[in-house]
Amino acid sequence: MTKGALLAQPPERSSCQAATSARARALAAAAALSVVTAAGSAAAEPSSLPPQLAYAYGENETPRAAAFGGALRALGNGTSAVFINPSAMVETRVYHLQGLFQGSPEAGRHAYGGVVVDSVTGKLAGAISFVGGFVDNDGVDRTFLDARVGLAYPITERLFVGLTGRYAKITQDGTLLAGGLGNRQQEGRQGYDPVAGGLAETEDGKAAGRHSFVNEFTFDAAITIKPTDNLYIAAVGQNLSYPDNGLLPTTVGGGIGFGTDDFSIEVDGLVDLNSYTDATYRLMAGGEYLVADHFPLRAGYRFDQGADQHALSLGVAYIGTQFSVEASARRALAGDGPTTFVVGLAYHLESSGLTRASSDGL
Repeated sequence: MTKGALLAQPPERSSCQAATSARARALAAAAALSVVTAAGSAAAEPSSLPPQLAYAYGENETPRAAAFGGALRALGNGTSAVFINPSAMVETRVYHLQGLFQGSPEAGRHAYGGVVVDSVTGKLAGAISFVGGFVDNDGVDRTFLDARVGLAYPITERLFVGLTGRYAKITQDGTLLAGGLGNRQQEGRQGYDPVAGGLAETEDGKAAGRHSFVNEFTFDAAITIKPTDNLYIAAVGQNLSYPDNGLLPTTVGGGIGFGTDDFSIEVDGLVDLNSYTDATYRLMAGGEYLVADHFPLRAGYRFDQGADQHALSLGVAYIGTQFSVEASARRALAGDGPTTFVVGLAYHLESSGLTRASSDGL
C-alpha cells in the first residue's frame, strides 16, 4: 500500500461521513465478490495457452502487485513482500493477515491462500504464506502447493535485506499437454502424451493418481536501498537454488519506485532463465493514486518477451484502519493471452492494540 497515508489512522468523522464510509466498504466488498464469481468459472475445455502462461510462471500475486503489472519489487511492502521482495517487509510497520484468490478463466487456473506478515513486534520482520490451486482440470489437470517463510532486517534506516524460503509441490494427473485438443482420455489426438502426468502412483495394485513431479525447496534473496525518504531501489533473485525448470524458473531483477502519502509509481525489470529455451525478460510499470484517504486507484503495464505479449492491468481497493478489500484484473492486449483476476481481504491486527510495537526504530 502507499507509504504513509494508507497506514495512518483516519481523522474523526461525522455520523454522515461514517455512513458514507460504511456504504463504500459494502460496495467494495460486493465488487470483490463479483470478481471472484466471474473468475471462478474455469474453462470448460482444455486450455490452449502456452504452459508458461497457464501456470503464470509459478508466481503468486497480491491484488496490489497484479494491478501494478507485477512492478512492485521496490514498493511491495506488507503482504506483497513475501512473494516478490522479502526485504521490503521492513519498509512499513504492519501486522496484516490477508486471504487471497487468484483466477484465470482461459487457463482454468484458480488458487486460494493466505499471508501473515509482521513487521511490528520486532526489528526482524517475518511473513508466512500458503497458496494452493488448480490449473486446467480438463487438460493437464495440475494441482500445486506453494508455501513460503520470509524474513527481513533493516541494516540501517536506508538499507534492508530479506530472505524467503519456498516449498513447492506440483502434481499433474492429466495426460493432455497444454495446447492439445479434445479430452485427455482420448489417445491419438493432437497434444496427447501418456507420460505428461508423471509417474503413476498405485495403491493395492490399483491406480491412485500420480506422484508429484515437483517436490522441492528453494529460496529468494533481496536487498532494498532507500536513497531518500521517497525513493526505493530493489534487487531480487528468486528460486536461487536453480531448479533448472520452467515450473520454478530462476529470475533476477529489480525495480525503482517513488512513493508519497498519496501517489506511488514504479518500473521493474527481470530476466527469466528457465521458462523458455533461452533467457527472456519481462518489463513492468505501475502506479497508484489515493482518493479520499481510503481508495487507491491502480494501473499497470507489462511486456513479456517470452510470450511476446503486452498486458494492461487495473485495480481498486478500500484501505481502512482495521481492514482492506482489494481487487485487480490484468488482460493481454492481443493473442491468446490470459485474463487474470486477484482479490484480497485483509485484517490489520496492529489496529486492534493486541500487538506490541518494537522499541527499535528503523
